Amino acid sequence: MENHYLNEFLSFLSVEKGLADNSIESYRHDLVKYFHYLKNKKIKDFNSVKRKDIVSFLLSLKNANLSPPSIARNLVAIKLFHRFLLRERFIKDDITSVLDSPRTWRKLPYFLTIPEIERVISQPNTRKNKGVRDRAILELFYATGMRVTELARLAMSDINLDGGFLRCIGKGSKERVIPLGKNAKEYIMRYITKVRPKFVHAQSEKLFLTVRGTGFTRQSLWKLIKKYAREARIKKPITPHTFRHSFATHLLERGADLRIVQELLGHADISTTQIYTHVSKERLKSVYNQYHPRA
Repeated sequence: MENHYLNEFLSFLSVEKGLADNSIESYRHDLVKYFHYLKNKKIKDFNSVKRKDIVSFLLSLKNANLSPPSIARNLVAIKLFHRFLLRERFIKDDITSVLDSPRTWRKLPYFLTIPEIERVISQPNTRKNKGVRDRAILELFYATGMRVTELARLAMSDINLDGGFLRCIGKGSKERVIPLGKNAKEYIMRYITKVRPKFVHAQSEKLFLTVRGTGFTRQSLWKLIKKYAREARIKKPITPHTFRHSFATHLLERGADLRIVQELLGHADISTTQIYTHVSKERLKSVYNQYHPRA
């Protein structure tokens, strides 16, 4: 019976919600755990599930040392599933409607210091075509704080070198305009005029091209950053998002307004941006403890 409901629900997520395969698989994985728990408790009908049963399931996840964000994700899956059951009239009441997600703490994001960023960005050999392109990519990551998928999607028409800005399509197809900065502008101009024409094998609107003339993927941009971080001997965990974290942290450390940083990052909710204020405070405490004689 559970499999029937689960298949119906997953089909709903795919067809009506349009979720990606990875997201659907995540929901399936979380709900299978939930079904197993109910089965062990001899609960055979979703109409018989009580609020305390769901709370007990969440506590079992906590006792299994699941992180708070993972527990919250499981609850989201359960709530959406029960809402679906109610909508399809498989159950009479949605007992999950008043359940709040457990409070989660957020890990402070890894970021690079300004000297570390400069070390990574300076690694590409700009005497070579690939080096010019890679330097332009790294400069742009740090100058704009773009997500890796946003940078991979950039088209030639998104760049306005005369105005010194670019147009970015972010989450939810929301458009934002981001300044380029003089260093990024310089290397992008050099790449577009001298290097990109050598990489174009067929007509392509993508800004950044591989030597085969195709656009970059998220994975290929990830590998590129890992390569130059390794060459710069950076020991911290580093991903394309590390540049985004560094971009925001450095702006706030130097006095930028939080609302402006929110707009530049494309955050819908300022609470998402506020995590970087905590990073800045942690940085201040670290410097204080290192240098103050009575710290």
